[in-house]
Amino acid sequence: MPDRGGGPSGPRIRVGRPSRRVRTLLMTLGVLAVLAMLFVMFAGFWTDWLWYRSVDYSSVFTTTLGTKIGLFAVFGVLMALAVGTNIWLAHRLRPPLSAMSVEQQSLDRYRMSIAPYKKWVLLAVTSLVGLVAGASAAGQWRTWLQWVNGVSFGQRDPQFHKDISFYTFDLPWYRFLLSFGFAAAVLSLIAAALVHYLYGGLRLTSPGGRATAAATGHLSVLLGVFVTLKAVAYWLDRYGLAVKSSGLKSTEGWTGLRYVDANAYLPAKTILFIIALICAVLFFATLWRRTWQLPVIGFGLMVLSAVLIGGLYPAIVQKFQVQPNEQAKEAPYIKKNITATREAYGIDGSEVTDYVGKSDLKGKSQQDKERLRGAADSTASIRLLDPNIVSPTFQQLQQVKGYYQFPSTLDVDRYKVDGKEQDTVIGLRELNINGIPERNWINDHFKYTHGYGAITAKGTTAVGEGDPAFTERDLPTKGALGKYEQRVYYGEKTTQYSIVGGPQKELDYSGDSGEKSYSYEGKSGVSLANPVNRAAYAVAFGEPQILYSGAIGDGSRILYNRTPKERVESVAPWLTIDGDAYPAVVDGRIQWIVDAYTTTNGYPYASRTTLGDTTADSLTTGQRAVVAQQNQVNYIRNSVKATVDAYDGTVKLYQWDTKDPVLKTWMKAFPGTVKPKSQISAGLLDHLRYPQDLFKVQRELLTRYHVTNPGTFYTGSERWQVPDDPTNKSGNAVPPYYLSMRMPGQTAQAFSLTTTFTPKSRENLGAFMAVDADAKSSGYGKIRILKLPSETTTSGPQQVQSKFNGDPEIANKINILKRGDSEIEYGNLLTVPLDDGLLYVEPVYVRGAGSNFPRLKKVLVTYGDKTAFEDDLGKALDAVFEVKSPAPGTQPPTTGTTPPASENPTVKQAVKDAQDAFDAGQKALESKDWAAYGKAQQDLKAALDRIAKAEAAAPGGTKPGS
Repeated sequence: MPDRGGGPSGPRIRVGRPSRRVRTLLMTLGVLAVLAMLFVMFAGFWTDWLWYRSVDYSSVFTTTLGTKIGLFAVFGVLMALAVGTNIWLAHRLRPPLSAMSVEQQSLDRYRMSIAPYKKWVLLAVTSLVGLVAGASAAGQWRTWLQWVNGVSFGQRDPQFHKDISFYTFDLPWYRFLLSFGFAAAVLSLIAAALVHYLYGGLRLTSPGGRATAAATGHLSVLLGVFVTLKAVAYWLDRYGLAVKSSGLKSTEGWTGLRYVDANAYLPAKTILFIIALICAVLFFATLWRRTWQLPVIGFGLMVLSAVLIGGLYPAIVQKFQVQPNEQAKEAPYIKKNITATREAYGIDGSEVTDYVGKSDLKGKSQQDKERLRGAADSTASIRLLDPNIVSPTFQQLQQVKGYYQFPSTLDVDRYKVDGKEQDTVIGLRELNINGIPERNWINDHFKYTHGYGAITAKGTTAVGEGDPAFTERDLPTKGALGKYEQRVYYGEKTTQYSIVGGPQKELDYSGDSGEKSYSYEGKSGVSLANPVNRAAYAVAFGEPQILYSGAIGDGSRILYNRTPKERVESVAPWLTIDGDAYPAVVDGRIQWIVDAYTTTNGYPYASRTTLGDTTADSLTTGQRAVVAQQNQVNYIRNSVKATVDAYDGTVKLYQWDTKDPVLKTWMKAFPGTVKPKSQISAGLLDHLRYPQDLFKVQRELLTRYHVTNPGTFYTGSERWQVPDDPTNKSGNAVPPYYLSMRMPGQTAQAFSLTTTFTPKSRENLGAFMAVDADAKSSGYGKIRILKLPSETTTSGPQQVQSKFNGDPEIANKINILKRGDSEIEYGNLLTVPLDDGLLYVEPVYVRGAGSNFPRLKKVLVTYGDKTAFEDDLGKALDAVFEVKSPAPGTQPPTTGTTPPASENPTVKQAVKDAQDAFDAGQKALESKDWAAYGKAQQDLKAALDRIAKAEAAAPGGTKPGS
């Protein structure tokens, strides 16, 4: 031993082995550490399984997990076998003696160092490549399930005449297999070459031959496999041309074959396929010829052919055949693209009608103006309550407690008020975790667990100082919705977990008599009675108190994944979810309704679109979610309507599009998860509507694909664009609006989703589009487009807003409204087709100084050159159409000697009954006796009906409504 400074006589220090007790302790700690890591890994798996079982979708978990494990195992083993077998074979084919050279002497050291561990090295290498390949394959579980369960579209592509399912379900799987084969061939080739080099089969600097015959044969076979796979790739590339995205002059998002593809690339791929097969045969022939000469020549020919035939020849065709007459050459292929795109996005049934778009009141008689004024009322139920603005008003007037909140954007639905269905703005009073007076773990997760009640207001009117006309209000809520379960445990704002049903009571709500307690009675959530479950959730949520808290006991259940979107995404990971879930009171329960889509990006000839771009508008900047932001698709269907119960979180998926082959494929893969359309209840059907995100995707495509003539499509002369929202300065697209209206050709109002278009790079109106959004309607999903003449100067939304802002009289009134630091907010600018013209209506809200909520104060209306800015819609319409409405309560005078029907004793009694019912209703309203109020309303209606019948039957009388 070297001298460490103590000298020869220095003491020696002996380091003894640790005692048995220490060794046992260290071993125990090591085992415990390993068990802890395993439990952490197990916790995530176990809690996922418990959650899926709690929502009765355990088959989704097992099918998905089983598919991933199967793919991981099969392809991991295949890759390990491929690489391991070639390593073993290369070692087996090593030369018995290595040439004595400097190169081989230096390699001897590596060979000697590896020799004792050869089996372990082989195991490590094959395990590593197997794990990587298996993990990659497991990510293809959707591709596998679609391939193995694929359903025919019953429709063939125009070029190769294959069923569309080949491109959507088969081709992606074949491409994955091909990429896996390439990876296996390349890794095997690299591994075999390294082993041959290490053991002398390949020599770079040694004298003599560069490779032994065995190494030559082995590597040539691997190269032959690689080239064979390249031949297969050339063959599949032929079909890939049908779903290839490429640029075409004057087009965007072009997908499918062009002239150069069909007449140059397609034959080139076929020729290259044949050349690659010949080249592969030459590599395999090296087993007998033992020379690289022919394979190298063949490989060089293949590379040269790829450059000349696959690259240069198509460029020549494009330059000298296509470009001189591109429009004529591309016309047949443009037609195929138009047809496929319109079919893939469900816009092939769009009805485009020429529309005059001339709103001119000059020269019209007073009778015509009065007719237009009446038509304005009957054509549309103008919704003045803007759900994108009035959330703060709901918050101010109906929040009640600081720990409740409404979403920043409310929803529009339809409810019956006084027996008549009308557009209604609705929002749920959800839990606001940041508003809890005292924040701590018990309050956050045990005491404050749910919101309370749905608040609704008429969409067409306001009351008092411009407040919403609430039809359901207060806490607990009372009004038009009747009796229903008001507790909201699942909602868009409910993102934290809650533990309910145990010894710790929840705060139900605070009423006049103080706080009400409650204990959850639903079957939702996962039981925490089992200590293993508690430990798993303590680890999964990083909250150790879950394991030992005394607030958890028998009956305790943990609720999480509580937003409607994430619940539907979890039970149906193969669906794309709409960005706006909306609530509805259905059969005594609050149900979140979620629209879901099936998509693919493999529909031949259909142009692709990025969902995140086409569904973005002025409301998706922090208010509403954007659907599947980066997903590129070229086929979409609203195939599923889903519901999430706001009380117990029950998720139900209903088949909506019964013809969609993509949905049918997924239903085969996950049997029993999607209920048939026939199980949708009548109450739920009343509230289903056409989804906004699908509408936004379709309107974006229709800016180009409303044109069906290839020549016009190529020139782009009829291009439209979705205008920017003129009511704010975001610079983003105007959102679509729900509105009950009657389009030209319709006999009655229909709940619709509407939007406008302007010509490309211009601000005048180009077209108006509406889709029948009422799921009960026979015309549901029918897209109607009113196309204005290209030379028209009809004002578009931005120009109308500028007209409002630039009118001196209106500007003066707005300045008066702004006094005292009040703020003006413009509501949705609604467009209504009326008598070959267009009526624009925009509510104006004032957010008073010192208040934090807007109130409806004015209504802007314009028709042609006439503009009005009045206190309510009726006055504004009267002013625009220059009509004076009769004073309230007056009746048209009677003529002749016939006495009025009101002198009839029956009418007199009915009038008295009506007055008595009205007075009773007012008293009930003051005392908030809703049962008495409802009865009074029924009595009032009955009395009014008697009056109407008596007047119609009286001599000289008139029919009601005349």
